[in-house]
Amino acid sequence: MSVLSARDLSKSYGPRTLFSGLSLAIQPGEHVGLLGRNGAGKSSLLRVLAGLEPPDSGIIERKRGASIALLSQTPVLAPESTPRQIAEAGLSGWHAARTRHDEVSALLERSGHEHEHDALIAEQAQLAETIERLGGWDKSHRVVEMLERFGVREIDRVVGGMSGGEQRRVALAALLIAEPDLAILDEPTNHLDLETIEYLEDYLAERFAGAVLLVTHDRYVLDAVAERVLELEHGNLLEFAGSYSDYLEHKAVLMAQAGRAEQNRQNHLRRERAWLLRGAKARTTKQKARIKRAEELMAVAAPRVDARAELAGLQAGAAQSGKTIIELASVSVELGGRTLIDQLSLHMVPGERMGILGKNGAGKTTLLKLITGELAPTSGKVVLGTRTQLAYFDQARIELRDDWSVFDNVAGRHGAERDGGGEVRFGALTLTMRQYLERFLFDGSKQRQPLGSLSGGERARVSLAKALLGGANVLLLDEPTNDLDFATLGELEDMLCDWPGCAIVVSHDRAFLNLVATTMLVFEGDGVVVRYQGNYDSYRRLRDAVRDQAPEPARRDDRTAKPAAAPAIPSVSSATKPSAKPAANDKPLSYAERLELDGIFERITAAETKLAALDAALSDPTTYKQGPDAQRKAQVEHDRARAEVAKLTARWEALEARNRKKN
Repeated sequence: MSVLSARDLSKSYGPRTLFSGLSLAIQPGEHVGLLGRNGAGKSSLLRVLAGLEPPDSGIIERKRGASIALLSQTPVLAPESTPRQIAEAGLSGWHAARTRHDEVSALLERSGHEHEHDALIAEQAQLAETIERLGGWDKSHRVVEMLERFGVREIDRVVGGMSGGEQRRVALAALLIAEPDLAILDEPTNHLDLETIEYLEDYLAERFAGAVLLVTHDRYVLDAVAERVLELEHGNLLEFAGSYSDYLEHKAVLMAQAGRAEQNRQNHLRRERAWLLRGAKARTTKQKARIKRAEELMAVAAPRVDARAELAGLQAGAAQSGKTIIELASVSVELGGRTLIDQLSLHMVPGERMGILGKNGAGKTTLLKLITGELAPTSGKVVLGTRTQLAYFDQARIELRDDWSVFDNVAGRHGAERDGGGEVRFGALTLTMRQYLERFLFDGSKQRQPLGSLSGGERARVSLAKALLGGANVLLLDEPTNDLDFATLGELEDMLCDWPGCAIVVSHDRAFLNLVATTMLVFEGDGVVVRYQGNYDSYRRLRDAVRDQAPEPARRDDRTAKPAAAPAIPSVSSATKPSAKPAANDKPLSYAERLELDGIFERITAAETKLAALDAALSDPTTYKQGPDAQRKAQVEHDRARAEVAKLTARWEALEARNRKKN
């Protein structure tokens, strides 16, 4: 029997119908992904299925005794409760079963009546099965473990003083601890760092016993977890068997078929219209039937095509950069007694798109605030070029006003809608403010809506539209993919890849970083920030190679001794604290060594450029079509280039350490 089944559901808000005649069923243990454009009604459908909102019509049936839990985009938690209390509340069913099992066991010891004894044994067995299904006989330790796994350290602090992201992680941990029969998850990866996302992905795919209905913009998670994909499109639900990758293949075939069918219909329609325009007379039964078919053909509506955000051309508005864009010189940041950044030196080059990774609280957003000037470094300095113009896409959307309209929020002043908001220019392209907002899928009525009435994805588009105004040549994007649908996400990726300026992107969306990033800046903890050449996959290869080459730590009797850290491979623009300190040498640099130090950056740059080219070759399918010899040659050259980068970097660290000691 299905955990949940729905028939002929409909839901409307005012004159707008979100879905109608919608039916679906979710089987026990099944993992289902739900897709749809922003504003299509996905979150509303999830709330209806979870029983938090009634449908306008239709029937929802739930398996008797089945537990259903929803993680909404903005969970509501009792502000006076602690994370421990909230998580333990999810174990109420388990606690009840354990308590009753103990009671039945005590009754069995005193029972003397055979019939009563048999009934108690049957109940005890049923309770034992329930306890096992809910996670076993000892679950109290899981509360602390799961909360810590999701980055909730202060488990006895009231949630009323926590940020929205922290509260969301508490709600997600509590839901997983409760282990419902059906977990309905609305964008569960928002506000999670990469390590936690990968844990959640593995947990849902391999260890979660219940069914899952999942809405997410993270393509890696969706592909790993979903066994079936549903798409909410124009109020109807389309179903695709298999993973997200399978969905993409099936969807492409359907769109191609629909395109061919529409083309055939249009060709047939043109022929029939020409025949009618020639003055066809309905004299015979055959002619009457043809006229009727032609009229029916003309009455058929063309397939509806979803509008897409149109960001192409907006990159022409970027102002030209100067020689200096952004430079950080030995920057350190200490906040709350913690070192977030330690001696980071950074030099951005034209056209660079830097992806930033790190755990929550590691200092990623702090780095963006250093660049904007909102925060001053503890030591060192941040220099912006005289022609550098910044645009900041804030993760928290704090610059938006819920009581203002979409138009006024983007224009930046209340009442701007009344005078049209003026024109905006992107190179040779000139748009009115209304035309500009239409590119972000806000028609006239949407532009007049207050921001507070929009969905999370629509709010993200408003924030993006605001950030791209003003001719900036450096984009600072803090989690820009949160809540965006795949169509808008694709437009953003294309725009960034054609962006003539620079971009610094904080994101844990692996697919997004693979497509957009040209370098990666990784916060590795304890203030260590390391720069890697290439995209996310390149960083993972380099990181894994370093880990594989790292020697096993020597066994020590002293258990407090720390194992040796694996050496990182920073790039030329990184002057972070080395993860493995070079050997001390008091000898001053010779004249030849000083010349070597002066020119070593150019040698590292050349080595890294070669390594990046070989990275691209290994990622190019044509390399593998040339046969095994070409593959082996490419891999050998890549390994040599990587070793050369590591060798030159180690040499630079040694020379620089001696030079600093002298000075």
